[in-house]
Amino acid sequence: MMPAPSLAHRLIDRQLAKLLDPLAEAAGLLEGGELNLGTKEDFREPDRAMWRPEESADWHQTVSLAVEIVSPGDATWEKLPFYAAHHVDELMIVDPQKRSVDWLALEHAEYRPVERSGLIEFGPRELAERLDWPAPGDG
Repeated sequence: MMPAPSLAHRLIDRQLAKLLDPLAEAAGLLEGGELNLGTKEDFREPDRAMWRPEESADWHQTVSLAVEIVSPGDATWEKLPFYAAHHVDELMIVDPQKRSVDWLALEHAEYRPVERSGLIEFGPRELAERLDWPAPGDG
């Protein structure tokens, strides 16, 4: 069993929910917290995601945008091949400890950094500026 996410993780997740939901709605996408991406035998649970309404299911084969909030010692960056294999269009990686946002888009089966999302009216620099980053001791 996994322990609950750190305070920093939860604080960032709450802010992302408030910021991303209206942007997703404006783009015709659904947005939400943890979901199952893949199959019962091989899956990941991104912290947040956006998907097209027709892709709604208990087990998503793909999503438009997966969001990972980095926790100390996790393997977020090692998940990129899985997300690419599941044709996730964009991946946002938010690191509370580094106070950084990496936004990646799938291009020729590999993720490349982008300055602006192709899905919603937002980008990594804008997001990093709008987040109220937790204090360094908040985990």
